[in-house]
Amino acid sequence: MQIKETANEGLKRAYTVTIPAKDIDERVTSEVKKIAPQVKMPGFRPGKVPANLVRKMHGEQVHAQAVNDMIRESVDKVMADNKLRPAMQPKVELDEGYEEGKDVSLSVDVEILPEIEAPEVDGLQLERLTVPVTDEQVGEAVERIASNNKSYKDAAKTKKAGDGDQLIIDFVGSIDGVEFEGGKAENTPLVIGSGQFIPGFEEQLTGVKTGDKKTITVTFPEDYPAENLKGKDAQFDVTVQQVKVPTDTAIDDEFAKNLGLENLDKLKELLRGQLEQETSGLTRTQMKRQLLDTLAAGHDFPVPQGMVDAEFEQIWAQLQQEAAQSDDAEAMLKEMEDEKDDYRKIAERRVRLGLLLSEIGQKNGVEVNGNEMNMLIQQAAQQYRAEDRERFVQYVQQDPMAAAQLRAPLYEDKVVDFLFDKAEITDREVTREELEAAIEAEESTDEKPKKKAAAKKKPAAKKAPAKKAADKDADEKPAAKKAPAKKAAAKKPAAKKADDGKKAPAKKPAAKKAPAKKAAPKK
Repeated sequence: MQIKETANEGLKRAYTVTIPAKDIDERVTSEVKKIAPQVKMPGFRPGKVPANLVRKMHGEQVHAQAVNDMIRESVDKVMADNKLRPAMQPKVELDEGYEEGKDVSLSVDVEILPEIEAPEVDGLQLERLTVPVTDEQVGEAVERIASNNKSYKDAAKTKKAGDGDQLIIDFVGSIDGVEFEGGKAENTPLVIGSGQFIPGFEEQLTGVKTGDKKTITVTFPEDYPAENLKGKDAQFDVTVQQVKVPTDTAIDDEFAKNLGLENLDKLKELLRGQLEQETSGLTRTQMKRQLLDTLAAGHDFPVPQGMVDAEFEQIWAQLQQEAAQSDDAEAMLKEMEDEKDDYRKIAERRVRLGLLLSEIGQKNGVEVNGNEMNMLIQQAAQQYRAEDRERFVQYVQQDPMAAAQLRAPLYEDKVVDFLFDKAEITDREVTREELEAAIEAEESTDEKPKKKAAAKKKPAAKKAPAKKAADKDADEKPAAKKAPAKKAAAKKPAAKKADDGKKAPAKKPAAKKAPAKKAAPKK
């Protein structure tokens, strides 16, 4: 085997490799001898088929496998002999016109990881902004839950429904006199003024009384998720079964029990824990940004352009998805094009920081152990259909790039935690508003464009006259069981949430696509 270096510039390396035909023939002969004892042929006892006949029968297949194996071995030898650390899979091309019996000539192009001098991890100085959770905040959270769990009582039959009153209604929807799927329901609660139904529906029910029947006309929004209903005029025959008025919710032990908790103190304890967890997450985000900005400011080394390209493509695909959801997709796309160079700089910064964190981790013994990796694989497998999960697990276990991509976020967080442990941290107590302002002010340059894009998304379209879930903050809600929501007519599937840009930089380049098709993510 002959190896010749043809390029050595920056992080790029190129080689030509020649595998002599004689070596290939020797490998084929050796492989034929290995398989000959298992070959069966009429007229010969098992294992007694002559090698020349085995080669005649299976030579083409054996030869192809031998060439592939020797190419892979030659690439491995190039990496080992030159002590190269490839940033991504090397690009290997076989010279055109190869025929059996001739030498194999191939080119190997590879980008290598830069030599990075890991910084001293001692002496880092960070400020940790902390937010104490007060009794007042807990009380406000309880009040919000009480407000979102209002009780209603039957009103007098002469009571005319107004804002804040609840109606129990039956309705049947039709377009041009023909009922449409999902437009019919019975005993449906509706609070006047809540915006639960499409525009115009609730307003036309203001003033109705128990027992009233009313036909109303509404127009479905142009962005309504059901194609057959977009922009259509519809009539709804509504029967008012009952008008109800809100009652004051007593915040006491009985209230907590109705939420599935032991007493009011337990509810407050749960809410305090949720608020503390949320503010702790914000504090970590603020500290992590400080840390990354400190590292970025102190290091400027060349990075593999292949990794930058992969990161940029990931950023660009996400921005295109966000633009598609915006009110003015065309203007968003134009703005993106104008700032394309800025996004490439963002990708470069992320790759550089990722390599730097990786180097720090390796030099300080940070690792993701086997149990943690198995947990990551099993968690990721849950995103696939049940019948495809085992295939996904095997794919990750067999593909080093896929495994590295899955491991990267956890490894990065462990390196960040390691640096936090080494840093000199000064605590400063602030309000939540001050913490959020600090996070905004400290946003790294790779965060800001993404936030600007995300801010221009379309608001979620309102649903048809079928009940939609109340707007409640998840972290204000106790861990009580929720009643199953009614199925909405022509319900729009939730769009996959775009990356908010708060994730630390530097993902590994995208691995090969998993063999199993991903199922829809669970809500």
